[in-house]
Amino acid sequence: MISSSQAFWSGAFVFLAGALLGGLFFRWKQRKLHAARVAEEKSLQEKVRREAEATLREARLAANEEALKLREQTEKSFTTRRRELSDLEQRLAERESLINRQLEGLVQRENDLRNRQETLEKKEAALEAEREELSWLLKLRKEQLQKLSQLSATEARALLLKEAEHEALQDATDLTRHILDDARLKAEDQARRVISLAIQRFAGEHTFETTTATVALAGDDIKGRIIGREGRNIRAFEAATGVTVLIDDTPNAVVLSGFDPVRRAIAREAMQRLILDGRIHPTRIEEVVARVSEEMDESILRAGEEAVMKVGLPSLHMEIIKLLGRLRFRYSFSQNILDHSIEVAHLMGLMAAELNLDPATAKRAGLLHDIGKAINHEVEGAHAIIGADFIKRYGESDDVVNGVASHHDEVPHTNVLGILVSAADAISASRPGARSETLTTYIKRLENLEKLGLSFPGVDRCFAVQAGRELRVIVQPDQINDEDAFVLARNIARKIEGELHYPGQIRVTVIRETRCVEFAK
Repeated sequence: MISSSQAFWSGAFVFLAGALLGGLFFRWKQRKLHAARVAEEKSLQEKVRREAEATLREARLAANEEALKLREQTEKSFTTRRRELSDLEQRLAERESLINRQLEGLVQRENDLRNRQETLEKKEAALEAEREELSWLLKLRKEQLQKLSQLSATEARALLLKEAEHEALQDATDLTRHILDDARLKAEDQARRVISLAIQRFAGEHTFETTTATVALAGDDIKGRIIGREGRNIRAFEAATGVTVLIDDTPNAVVLSGFDPVRRAIAREAMQRLILDGRIHPTRIEEVVARVSEEMDESILRAGEEAVMKVGLPSLHMEIIKLLGRLRFRYSFSQNILDHSIEVAHLMGLMAAELNLDPATAKRAGLLHDIGKAINHEVEGAHAIIGADFIKRYGESDDVVNGVASHHDEVPHTNVLGILVSAADAISASRPGARSETLTTYIKRLENLEKLGLSFPGVDRCFAVQAGRELRVIVQPDQINDEDAFVLARNIARKIEGELHYPGQIRVTVIRETRCVEFAK
């Protein structure tokens, strides 16, 4: 029983001790947690305090910066305003000074005008007195002259006016001759200036008309296919043909631009074939351009051979024939140069036969006289000299070479062929209808020219010669003397310039002759 009671109390004691220890531990734990909570709250409060201080500092800095900016802006605004006010004050001061000077000038001018008016009034009074005195003297002089010459005042006035008119006409004629002689000395410089101005004014339009070809399109949707993706088709076409392709807002049209007429013809034919075929890509473009180039070379060769056959000459060197065929694509004032060369060759043959010269040599010179125009854009120089150098390299005789080189008088003539070529060239170019002038227009221009010459008094007959490039005027010798003839030529030339439209220039020749006829019986 005792041992059992001891065990009970021992267990109770242990339980109480454990409960006490547990309470102490719990209390210690609570204190520790409380201390941790307090420390955490202090830390949080410190953090909040620091953040508040940092925010306050940032706010103060921002406020300071904003205040500085506002101050700078205000100072700049004040500075700008002060500068504007200063400039305005300066302008006002300058304007006031200018107005003052103008007022002073007006006052001075008014004083000068008043002084001049007084001076003029005095001079006018003096002139009036002198005029009255002169009138009295003239009247007295007339009375004395009438008594001495037995002529009335009207007769004396008419005689005096006639002599004065004759002297004035003589002086005017001499002055006109002097002016014309001086003008002839300066004519070359003046002509260069006028031609330069004409080139500046009309070169753009003329160049566009003579260096472009237009290809018609069925619709504007084909333009996108011609351009290709990122422009590859149009670049391939320009690289293959050497021609610039212009695609703009012009409806249903594409413009091909280039100086070489053969390349333009190749590009035009190739573009038309590509549009009809519908397959437009770089490979196809190169194939079509190559095929058209071959066909164009064959066409050029055939054109040159046909020209030689039409003229009736033996075969020329192949390079000369090729270059001759290229003239089919060149024009001068709408006249095809190859057809013009054939005409000149036929004319050369006729004139050579009449002069007992070799017609074949003359025809060669006439057919080849403009061959330099097929290459003159590639080589610098006049087309006559370029063509002469070209045919000389391929075995043409010296007579033919000089005939080609000298037909524009750019080199001296060593034989008569150059003179004949120049004449035949002028005949072919001035033929009615050769250069865009119909026969009716040509005849009308000649009639107007002769009618204009007959409109002057003292003119007996007028003849328009040399295809309208010269007007020969025959005057009546009893009405027009030599000095009047010179004045008449100038007046006719001026009237032609003012009323007629014509190419080149017109030479006016006034002919005055006196024929004395007597019969011996």
